[in-house]
Amino acid sequence: MAKKVTRMRQVMDWSAALWAGLVASIVFFLLNIFAVPALLETNMWVIIRLFASVFLGKDILAPPATFDSSALIVAIITTLVLSVGFTLLIAFVLHQWGMLVGIIGGAIFGLAIYLINFYSISYFFPWFFALGSWPFVITHIIFGAVAGGVYESLEVEEFEPVEA
Repeated sequence: MAKKVTRMRQVMDWSAALWAGLVASIVFFLLNIFAVPALLETNMWVIIRLFASVFLGKDILAPPATFDSSALIVAIITTLVLSVGFTLLIAFVLHQWGMLVGIIGGAIFGLAIYLINFYSISYFFPWFFALGSWPFVITHIIFGAVAGGVYESLEVEEFEPVEA
């Protein structure tokens, strides 16, 4: 008679992934509205309007790049939704391998997001290509590292049986 074998499989912590997405979103947004404009010698409203242009269209990019509450709200929501979505994907892929893989794998995933954003999505939003630069590469890498690291630090290890 064959013996039934039960193995354990690690389960993803969805709550930790959502919180990690929120934290990574805030870090990403703040870096992009404060550090990137300083490094590129531009105005933070250029970046905010760029993020908002995904839903508000390219007309939001027209000068002057000054305060616009609708652009700010849409930019925040866009960043939050995309960041949480990407963090859920990072957590789903990397949740079994621990902190180091979470941070390094997340950073690599962040680089992949940058490459997709600025070299594929720019086909549909051509104005994105003009702002593809090393500060944006760095903020995307930091986003991924923060998302993976925060997920791994908040994750509660749970396992479920899997019949083999």
